[in-house]
Amino acid sequence: MKGIFVILDGVSDEPCSKLEEKTPLEYAKTPNLDFFASKSELYRCFPVAEGIAPQSSSGIISLFGIDFRDYPRGLIEAYGAGISLNEKDLALRCNFATIDSLNGMKLIDRRVGRTLTTKEALELSSAVNSKVKLPFKFELIPTVGHRAVLIFRGVFSANISNIDPSYDSGLSVEHAKDTVEFSRATDDSTNARLTADLINSFVKKSYLILENHPINVVRKKKGFFPANFILCRDAGTGLVKVNKLPGFWRGFGYMPLEKGIAKLFGMKLSSFEVPSMEKYDFYENAERTLEMAIKKSIEMIENNMDLDDYFYIHFKETDLPGHDNKPLQKVKFIEMIDKDFFGYLRKLDFNFRMVVTADHTTSCRMKGHTSNPVPVLFYDSEFTKEKVWRFTEKDSSNEKTFNGRQLLNKTLFSK
Repeated sequence: MKGIFVILDGVSDEPCSKLEEKTPLEYAKTPNLDFFASKSELYRCFPVAEGIAPQSSSGIISLFGIDFRDYPRGLIEAYGAGISLNEKDLALRCNFATIDSLNGMKLIDRRVGRTLTTKEALELSSAVNSKVKLPFKFELIPTVGHRAVLIFRGVFSANISNIDPSYDSGLSVEHAKDTVEFSRATDDSTNARLTADLINSFVKKSYLILENHPINVVRKKKGFFPANFILCRDAGTGLVKVNKLPGFWRGFGYMPLEKGIAKLFGMKLSSFEVPSMEKYDFYENAERTLEMAIKKSIEMIENNMDLDDYFYIHFKETDLPGHDNKPLQKVKFIEMIDKDFFGYLRKLDFNFRMVVTADHTTSCRMKGHTSNPVPVLFYDSEFTKEKVWRFTEKDSSNEKTFNGRQLLNKTLFSK
């Protein structure tokens, strides 16, 4: 029997005043998800463990059944971006961000207001790569939007703290500080201290280049945040060890992290190039990306139905409005996926199993990830009993609760 594993990134939420004290999942019109929910078992799940607010990386990796601590996000994002690494090279996930100054270190916006265009990111990265002088080879590689990967070539330690105050050791910080702190060694080794000093030197020198770059001068004149700081987090060294899942899997992802995770689990990857952001309207670009993602994910299933046992499909866009406190936009993304993707699945004329869940809760109220559990829908087309419930936080709250590493063995892989 075919299996489909769908992760709606950060779709779980809390009640919102703009949505009549409903969550986006409760408020959204989702006739197709409602159809599947009525014929499904509903659970709730702590993607990592109770009391822990995951990052996407730790949440997804845990849902696939392994320990996220073995796979730092910097390493997985580099892997997903197609960057070749030697065993002791250092990889970090980065954001272009905005701080007030190197003296105050106040974090103004950790995503540059989501207005950084692809052209701007490329030009700023090029300036940093050419003008920052350090004793080791490095490269800042922009990926999508404000996101980037930083690679240092040599022999380094990953035992250093994050500069990004919103994340710590692969997890999210529910009540993050609004000031940036420089990296420090997390063990007593000389290599860790030298690595932390190197990263700190990089961000200080890159700030001096970025703060006065013509792109940021123009951005400030237009009233946009300057992309003047590089937030670094989740350092990793070493080569990625593939953990192949049972059966034949094909993964669909279009962000570096999800592409890296699909490759980590030995999946055949289906993807597409995220459209360049040419204007300053982030959500216009995100809607266009989601439309393409739905279309390409359906094509993946259609074209590989006879080849693969399981499909992993990840939609990123449901997470983004939560970070910006835009619950109505989150509802719109949920309804787009319901109409076009789950509407397609509803028409399939063969037996299959499906799991639908989230990698973490992204609260519009908190504008970040929380430790709240996420709903899990397990559909088996051979089920006959129907129930009156929906795929929501409330309807899953009275059912069984488990941790993410148990998920697939309790659902897709169960006999």
